[in-house]
Amino acid sequence: MSFKEIVKQHIFWYFCNRKFVSRKRMPITSTVMRKLFVFVIFCGLLPLFTIGAAFPMRAATPSHPVETPVSDTLGMSEQECAECSVKKLAYRILQEKAYKFLFVCKPQEEDYFVIEEDPESAGIIRITGNNANSIATGLNYYLKHIAGVHVSWLLCEPVETPEAFRVPRKPIRKEALVKDRFFLNYCTYGYTMPWWKWEQWERFIDWMALNGITMPLAITGQEAVWYEVWKEFGLTDEEIRSYFSGPAHLPWHRMANLDGFGGPLPMSWLEGQKELQKQIVAREREFNMTPVLPAFAGHVPKRFAEKHPDADIQQLSAWCGFEPTYFLNSSDPLFAQIQKSFLEKQTSLFGTDHIYGVDPFNEMDPPSWEPDYLANVARNIYGSLQQCDPAARWLQMTWVFYYKRQSWTPERLRAYLTAVPQDQLVLLDYFCEKTEVWRTTEGFYGQPFIWCYLGNFGGNTMLVGNLNELEKKLAAAFEEAGPNMTGIGSTLESFDVSPQIYEYLFDRAWEKQPDVHEWIKDWNFIRMGTTIHEDKWLLLNDSIYKDWSFYGLGTQLVARPSLEGHGTYYTKPYYSYNNDTLKNICKAFVNKYSYGVSSFSSGTVYKDTYKYDLVNLFSQWMGNHFMDIRNDFTVAYKNRDIKEMKRHVELANQLFEDVDALLNTHPAFMLGPWIEAARAWGTTEAEKDYYERQARTLLTIWGGPILNDYANRMWGGLVKDYYAQRWNLFFEAVIRAVNEGKEFDEKAFGEELSQFERSWTERHTKYPVEPQEVEYKIGLGPNHPTYRAARMIYERWMKE
Repeated sequence: MSFKEIVKQHIFWYFCNRKFVSRKRMPITSTVMRKLFVFVIFCGLLPLFTIGAAFPMRAATPSHPVETPVSDTLGMSEQECAECSVKKLAYRILQEKAYKFLFVCKPQEEDYFVIEEDPESAGIIRITGNNANSIATGLNYYLKHIAGVHVSWLLCEPVETPEAFRVPRKPIRKEALVKDRFFLNYCTYGYTMPWWKWEQWERFIDWMALNGITMPLAITGQEAVWYEVWKEFGLTDEEIRSYFSGPAHLPWHRMANLDGFGGPLPMSWLEGQKELQKQIVAREREFNMTPVLPAFAGHVPKRFAEKHPDADIQQLSAWCGFEPTYFLNSSDPLFAQIQKSFLEKQTSLFGTDHIYGVDPFNEMDPPSWEPDYLANVARNIYGSLQQCDPAARWLQMTWVFYYKRQSWTPERLRAYLTAVPQDQLVLLDYFCEKTEVWRTTEGFYGQPFIWCYLGNFGGNTMLVGNLNELEKKLAAAFEEAGPNMTGIGSTLESFDVSPQIYEYLFDRAWEKQPDVHEWIKDWNFIRMGTTIHEDKWLLLNDSIYKDWSFYGLGTQLVARPSLEGHGTYYTKPYYSYNNDTLKNICKAFVNKYSYGVSSFSSGTVYKDTYKYDLVNLFSQWMGNHFMDIRNDFTVAYKNRDIKEMKRHVELANQLFEDVDALLNTHPAFMLGPWIEAARAWGTTEAEKDYYERQARTLLTIWGGPILNDYANRMWGGLVKDYYAQRWNLFFEAVIRAVNEGKEFDEKAFGEELSQFERSWTERHTKYPVEPQEVEYKIGLGPNHPTYRAARMIYERWMKE
């Protein structure tokens, strides 16, 4: 370890052990003297290393101190450990400015936090809470609503802080309205997180702690456990690893939707994910989270079924064009044996918090719809859990009850849910912005449930989510659901490009009667660093954010080419607002840029959050506008006007080039980091190519004709190299048909298009991983690639 790192950690552990400015352990009573002492310490160390190296103020990848050595925690009480955990979090996100905060743990049964000026240290902000999770939530409340600081769930988005943190005028106290705050979805592990390593996970867990999440889904690394289980039951290495799908498709293997697609899974992946999961659950528990680990739901390998011909194993209904998978009935003696083996092995590796995610029959039909059969399945699953862990609770998503609502009749659902003892089955009401299943099932017949906002399917990059309607639904649920609504949460399939919806959702766990418009004004300050564009953010909230997300939502640009409508079931280029309204908001963002952000120590003219919003808003408008170009091309085709058709092809290609350049100015909208992160898991060149193929496939063809484009997203590199290429193949084929005096054969073209799509997933084109420059001269305005790209689009496409 370098001398610089040793000195940095020495200072940091002073913070963690409360020896640096602690009133109890430091014989300096004067506030002035304490501040002088801190100043002298830092000044004395400055010659040893630069502030930029020791405490980077705006690093996209901040320095991460090592875990607290055992010797540093042995002498701590539980309260001191909680305080130390939050201090470490504060250091990770605020660097040297963390010293402005004092964290105090005062346990009580209910979750609460208090923010106030420390009465014994002028200018120090004291945050008190009952545990590390509540204290972290209090810190985030201060950062968002007082300091205007946003901590993103993505590591690539820097944390930008003001020059000084002001103390609150009076104490702020908040108490949690619900005890459970759930987050994640099986699918998030495919559409967002499959390639993450610890650096990304560490930031994300910090984000969860800051947003008060107490119950995250924690399913990383389970294949390493299953590998040992299936070996115990006589399967070979090749049989087991070929049963697993590839990494990006593991969520659907875990839900028993498919087997083996993209396999066999490399052994290095199993080992790497196992070690990663150990870090994940340890950090989550440090912040009083209850990780929801998986358990056996009945899904078994085909080879296992062949080895046990007398077992009660049946094929489930086929899912999305894949081969049917195999289900072991929970009444078969082998079921309890497998459950026991899995839970014992999992607990030895990852521990347990006695709550397990079990989701049989996701989007599939069970072997029988008889109520008695369904009741027996539930009863036996719970019994197998309790046999291994007497304190076990079962958590299940209720997506299947919505998705197959015609089949899950009240009689069947009641039999299934009430077969489990009261309060031992926790249900995630999965898609409440669309349908609240609790309202149609007498509140799930008394079983506890968590009200969830889904918000995103497949990682589609669309401006969706209605905050006004979300608040109405949440307020009604709090008022009407009764005591068995134990929490709120989000079951997003992928991280969205509209983070304010999720931030509001988890703020709502602590606010009884929030004013949405006042909250949006705060959000504008977080994004801009000033009150500029407050009116535009209110307009965005009320006029643009009107629609809920649904499957395959995307712009016409990312849709499979067609003359009319959209090429496949996914994608749906739908939006209900006037695109001119969005254009006027975009114009305001470039014509009145962020003048007053000098209060932030970013060293640039405007905040990264503002850059993110420029990319987000302008790319959405461009994607929407492409529909007009496509429609005009179709009119020209019907008129057999080749000159006009070619003119619209030129317009389309200019649009592709411009929007791709814009997207490539911000890492959150770039294809390169996704592919390079996938390749980074490879231990050989062949493995790296394998992971890249997985990464490309999920975003495009997915793995079957039914799901083509489901995970569509407007990313730099993907627009120019995939979507634009598809459209140009289409334009050429249509113009060729007109030149030959024929009608365009869309079916025949579909075969040609499929060949291109499949071939793209096999390529190894390199894409940039760092934001790219934009060669466009501007007059007034920030000299930054994102602004230049947005300005270019404004001048070329929006200026009147």
